[in-house]
Amino acid sequence: MDQYIGLDVSLKDTAVSIREDRKRIWRSKCPSDPKVLSQIIRKHAPRAKLVVFETGPLSTWFYHALTAEGIPAICIEARHAQKVLNETLNKTDTNDADGLAQLAEAGFYKVVRVKTFDNMLTRTLVAARSLLVSISKQLSNQIRGLLKTFGLIVPKGEGRVFDANVRELLNGNSGLAVVILPLLEAWREIRKRAANLDHQLLAASRQSRATKLLMTIPGVGAVTAVSYIAAIEDPENFPTSRSVGAWLGLTTRRYQSGNIDYDGHISRRGDGRLRGLLYEAATVLLTRTTAKTECSLKTWGLKLRERLGFKRAAVAVARKLAVIMHSMLKTGEAFNPLAGATA
Repeated sequence: MDQYIGLDVSLKDTAVSIREDRKRIWRSKCPSDPKVLSQIIRKHAPRAKLVVFETGPLSTWFYHALTAEGIPAICIEARHAQKVLNETLNKTDTNDADGLAQLAEAGFYKVVRVKTFDNMLTRTLVAARSLLVSISKQLSNQIRGLLKTFGLIVPKGEGRVFDANVRELLNGNSGLAVVILPLLEAWREIRKRAANLDHQLLAASRQSRATKLLMTIPGVGAVTAVSYIAAIEDPENFPTSRSVGAWLGLTTRRYQSGNIDYDGHISRRGDGRLRGLLYEAATVLLTRTTAKTECSLKTWGLKLRERLGFKRAAVAVARKLAVIMHSMLKTGEAFNPLAGATA
């Protein structure tokens, strides 16, 4: 008979539970190593039908490593699984593994698409670049704040202008310079490293036809285009373009029970970083006044802003951008300024 395996994965150990004919036939713990797990599964579950584990930090590595060993592994949505697993009387790793095996046996799970290592590398590049940019902003703000304590106001300016302004204010104040200059040197070094990652990102965008295609949309730059493609991977992963907005958490929640029926805020499910980038692109589209940004999508967004306010309009435009970008990847056609709002 078919056998179903549940894996409760942690950084150090993985709990394994094997079920057959609605009964647990074996369970144990082993190191969190896919090769060790594949040997255990072959030994104790030679008729393995399905191996299930939840999304987590190790899920990409586990999925690709186990499938490479010929193990029928799938990754399921943790939020969905936890609602069932939390109903157990005693919350332990072994009980969670057994619960996952029961979900696999019953077919009550939501499969999550696991990204390839190449796409994960791109997402890591974007995340690292965003982190360095954020740290540099925090450092510059800290330097400004510390200098204000001593009545030294740094004039507006970024990059070399900011560096020169800070050094000028520190002239003749050696005691304060000893404290601020190390922060300023760290700020310069982080900006340099962020610039290096920017160059890598731009090089990757120039080599991709799909990225160049998405960058024809006003407000969409290299970071947003590369991040979108890395998240979507293949346009065929989504049955319709409209489903991308819901996948990214840009559609409203709905609650209905008896006489109660209302729409709430957006769900904010999915990739939060990409959702933020799309919101930034929508903001640029709505606020920048140039010949390039004039399109029917902007006109539609500005009308929404008058009726609903800027934030809601920007979210709506971000959802439209996600839908339009998917449609463009699917058809291979460049952005049409006259048809943008109807996509």
